[in-house]
Amino acid sequence: MVRDADGYQPNSLAGPLAVLQRHSGGAAPARMFVLSAPSGTGKDAVLAGLRRRNVGLHIAVACTTRQPRLNEVNGVDYHFVGREEFAEIRGSGEFLEDAVYAGHGYGTRLGPVREALSASRDVLLKIEVQGAATVRLKVPSVVLIFLAPASLEDLRERLECAAVERGVADPEDIERRLGEARRELACMPGYDYLVVNHMNRLEDTVRQIEAIILSERTRIGAVPIRV
Repeated sequence: MVRDADGYQPNSLAGPLAVLQRHSGGAAPARMFVLSAPSGTGKDAVLAGLRRRNVGLHIAVACTTRQPRLNEVNGVDYHFVGREEFAEIRGSGEFLEDAVYAGHGYGTRLGPVREALSASRDVLLKIEVQGAATVRLKVPSVVLIFLAPASLEDLRERLECAAVERGVADPEDIERRLGEARRELACMPGYDYLVVNHMNRLEDTVRQIEAIILSERTRIGAVPIRV
């Protein structure tokens, strides 16, 4: 008996009605999204915008070994941990993905992600391109969104403004971040969606990402996430 990806026979109404019942009853499979962007592009501002719009996402909070920046809150922006604790978590296999970026460890713990998915909540991971590639291997149905600056010149301006706000003028750090951005932009073709975060148009960016999430929730034949 031939069945399609949703497990029902072509030309049979039973399968489509089952799919309709799941979607209309709010029981469609939970989705997983990844948001990646070069440093300075505005990921955190975009995530804050999504939270304000009550999109209904579980936004995973990653662990990192770097020090908190001004106005960052432990448990909200990141879980700030020491290198020894990070290594212990990694060694126990508790990370869905982990990577080293700019000399610091970053990783997403499996537990909270599994809890959200089991509660039928969509999950969004804020991770860089190496971590995104790892997640795509483990979860082929993950939706990858690349957030990009309008240009490298635009990104340079953002980085310079951020350095002034932090009171740290470090041209070498800016050049290093721009070099990383070029490497990350080269990975963009492996993503499913591209959203450009233009200067002073944050709400437009947030609306575009919200539209992607809402559209993916209506996808027929979405494969349940297993992690």
